[in-house]
Amino acid sequence: MWTSISLLVILTLVIASCSSKKQVAKKDNTLPRAETEAELLKNYELSNLNFHTFSGRAKANVQVGKETHNATVNVRMDRDRSIWISVTALLGIEAARVLITPDSVKIMNKIQGEYIAKPFSYIYNYTNKGISFRMLQDILVGNMTVDMLRTDQLQVATSTEDVQVIGIKDGLTFHYGVNNKNRPFAFNFIELGKSQKLETSYSEFADISGYNFPQRFTLNIEGAGSTVKADMLYNKTEFNTAIETPFSVPSRYKEIK
Repeated sequence: MWTSISLLVILTLVIASCSSKKQVAKKDNTLPRAETEAELLKNYELSNLNFHTFSGRAKANVQVGKETHNATVNVRMDRDRSIWISVTALLGIEAARVLITPDSVKIMNKIQGEYIAKPFSYIYNYTNKGISFRMLQDILVGNMTVDMLRTDQLQVATSTEDVQVIGIKDGLTFHYGVNNKNRPFAFNFIELGKSQKLETSYSEFADISGYNFPQRFTLNIEGAGSTVKADMLYNKTEFNTAIETPFSVPSRYKEIK
């Protein structure tokens, strides 16, 4: 039960991306180094969603191994401070609640009356060790993590439809597929020498209060002998509104070490 809930939560939270299915045009070429580091990075950074708070509700279909779960997921984010998630199962029953900060992960299993409190590194049980809190934020809202692009090992291929950005940094390989509005539609993240990988895709972009937000994304995590897939479709999103992130563990709950 804990494995399924943890994966469901991290799934919903963590998302990296599927490789682009689009074919690159024959006229593709590698951009000059100066353009890659200067103009390209600046354009991507300016196109990222610059917000203070985020609140969203999504319908999610999650597959853990051979088991499939349907749930409603509420995500709230106080930028650079906390990520709060509530997972509601059938009949409107809240199954789990999560609070992630730059240094901790807390999860309540409300069905079994249990909880865990771990350092942020707990996430590495399900994702690559290169995932940081800031990258987790970026993944959730479909931003590009610009720090990843600041590497000497970076290649960019352009076509009339999209841009493919591939690089290696700190032993991690990454691949972004970027649309003509400088927004990522795919992200792939793999640690060199490891079989574990994390992939996501973003689609159904819409103007939400002036933000070009992907209302749908899919997630695929493979590694450690398990496969997890998720498909989330947001039906409500808000930026820069007052949010609450309640996380109070009842005294009767048992802590799982």
